Amino acid sequence: MRVLVACEYSGVVRQAFRAKGHDAWSCDLLPADDGSAYHIQGDVLEVINDEWDMMLAFPPCTFLCSSGLHWNGRTPGRAEKTERALDFVRALMGADVAKIVIENPVGRISTAIRKPDQYIHPHQFGHDASKKTGLWLKGLPLLEPTNDIAPRMVNGKPRWGNQTDSGQNKLPPSKDRWKIRSQTYEGVANAMAAQWG
Repeated sequence: MRVLVACEYSGVVRQAFRAKGHDAWSCDLLPADDGSAYHIQGDVLEVINDEWDMMLAFPPCTFLCSSGLHWNGRTPGRAEKTERALDFVRALMGADVAKIVIENPVGRISTAIRKPDQYIHPHQFGHDASKKTGLWLKGLPLLEPTNDIAPRMVNGKPRWGNQTDSGQNKLPPSKDRWKIRSQTYEGVANAMAAQWG
């Protein structure tokens, strides 16, 4: 299949699909972290109609995820950025591609457009990590967990390796925090390629 991995600079999902023999390309405004020749640096909306069989899209969550929406009423112009981000998601969802998945954390997409078809966590795919992530699907079945990692229990509540005892993410603030947190876990990427490829 010809596979477009939209809004990906890490190459993790692209590599998983290429390993299965697909003609997979990533596309992002940023250059590919792995320096791959199978990366289109630019606006995905300019290549979205180039006869892809499948598109996996990971739109930026900065103005969409629940953890940041409280700033919309406090920061001038931020609510408008959320609306533009939603318009971008609508454009991705409306692409003339037979198989589409949109991935994003819990947030505004589910209330402004529609609820996801499913939520997944990295710990369902072999990673000691919790990150509730929605998948909006078109022409694809639900993604089946492949290797569930049990949590440690803290005061009767489950916690995984990426969480403090209170449930917060352990990753400290840094200039690259957004980039590190947005990267797709390899186990999830491999499951996508195995089950949908």
